[in-house]
Amino acid sequence: MAEMKTLAATVRSGTGKGAARSVRREGRIPAVLYGGGEAPLPISLDKKITSQLIFAGHFLTTIFELDIDGKKERAIPRDYQLDVVKDFPLHVDFLRLKPGSRLKVNVPVHFINQDAAPGIKRGGSLNIVYHTVEMWVPADNIPEAITADLAGMDFNDSLHISAIPLPEGCKPTNPDKNFTVASLAPPAGGAEEPAAAAAAAAPAKGGKK
Repeated sequence: MAEMKTLAATVRSGTGKGAARSVRREGRIPAVLYGGGEAPLPISLDKKITSQLIFAGHFLTTIFELDIDGKKERAIPRDYQLDVVKDFPLHVDFLRLKPGSRLKVNVPVHFINQDAAPGIKRGGSLNIVYHTVEMWVPADNIPEAITADLAGMDFNDSLHISAIPLPEGCKPTNPDKNFTVASLAPPAGGAEEPAAAAAAAAPAKGGKK
């Protein structure tokens, strides 16, 4: 499950580009908290802390307890914008999380046991179809990643979503119930099958050793 972190925020007055620029001049990042059946709330965040959280990774799958002028709100970032030149945060959108709520997130796929895949050992290449899988997940059980085991995969084998354990309550949004996550292709020039390679290496019957 993704770790919950605390982040201080302040209610800001005014909306629009002018108000946002004013907030940035103060060394803060404009943001908005929306959803949960309540009106959107304009807030601002500390620029340095927010930048560190974004560039540390997993920002969009981290649950935050926002401390907004003393009032606590559970929320998850849904989007953020970066300056195209200086690469610092310009704005963050947060979604309120109410008890029992579900949300759609992209969960990274981690691949393990490459050294236990015969096809990879013999020079094959892993074709990753999905580096992340979009899923509906419980707000209280957002996975940081799902793990795909490559052990035993050989040339032309495919790894389907059904072979990957999913956390409780998590369901892919893909309408294909058993879509391919990755496949293993042989080398471009081809490769000898193990039996053929062994036969070629063995001395001919009745021949000299």
